[in-house]
Amino acid sequence: MKKLLLIGCLLLTAACQSAPAATQAESAPQTTSQTPPPPATATSIPTLTPVPTASPTSTPVPMFFTEDFNADLGAWASFQTGGAQPALVGLENDLLRIDFASPDTWYYAIHNAHEYSSVNISAKFFGTASGSIGVVCNYSETNGWYEFNLASDGTYSVLLGQWLSPEIAQYTPIVSDTTEYLQAGILDHEVGLTCQDNLLFLFINGKLFRKLDVSHIGLAGGKVGISAASYADIPMTATFDWVQVSEPGQ
Repeated sequence: MKKLLLIGCLLLTAACQSAPAATQAESAPQTTSQTPPPPATATSIPTLTPVPTASPTSTPVPMFFTEDFNADLGAWASFQTGGAQPALVGLENDLLRIDFASPDTWYYAIHNAHEYSSVNISAKFFGTASGSIGVVCNYSETNGWYEFNLASDGTYSVLLGQWLSPEIAQYTPIVSDTTEYLQAGILDHEVGLTCQDNLLFLFINGKLFRKLDVSHIGLAGGKVGISAASYADIPMTATFDWVQVSEPGQ
């Protein structure tokens, strides 16, 4: 059942490296007006849906790993916000493919096997040029999560998502901006996010380009995941080649 989603002043758009000392931390939120807000509905927290799986195995999931989408995906669970129709999700040629038939639809897949106090998550993806794709860290149903999205209009955004109750979620912008590493009309990148203490390190195609101080938010840790969204022009397809979870600096 669709639920109401509150949006807090949000303008939106669900490479593991150490940060160089010359990169400056930032704490003040910034926004642009180039990307649409998230949808006005959300699913309930408890109703996470398993991601379609290949052949299941009983092998324990390691803390740090690379997901090539060619084996057991039982540790992943998903939810959708917005959209009149559910996204069609499946495995195809060792890729995770997400097809959106409705505009303004957000899809998340959360890896449930472990929680992390410090972690790097990166993903290689490509998609049609009408939406955004990103990664999630510090996901907690109680405290919220950080997500870093790259959009087809050439912008990027970092958001704080929070479940206000089992039926209501809220997004708050941390930053939204442009960068020389993104070009409008192209959605084919490697995205990376390191969550370490109260710092977020943002990577595009293996290049660290920004560091954010989020001590005013202070999420202590949580699960990791991926996100994808459609905008006004549909159909939209998002495809993940791989997802890598590693220790910061490794």
